Amino acid sequence: MIIRVNLDVMMAKRKMSLTELAEKVDITLANLSILKNNKAKAVRFSTLAAICKALDCQPGDILEYSEEE
Repeated sequence: MIIRVNLDVMMAKRKMSLTELAEKVDITLANLSILKNNKAKAVRFSTLAAICKALDCQPGDILEYSEEE
């Protein structure tokens, strides 16, 4: 099982760049890139909340559960 991060999809829908989102969320570009590329092992709820606020979406719009790896 795996949790996929579809951050790139939401960013495209909102026409927001990685740099712009990093500034709005106050997270480093490197850490946001790790999250976007599904390399993160965990995400803080405060970070997830800030991303959802910046992208005007719900956590379920960003996170997806799959049984396949």
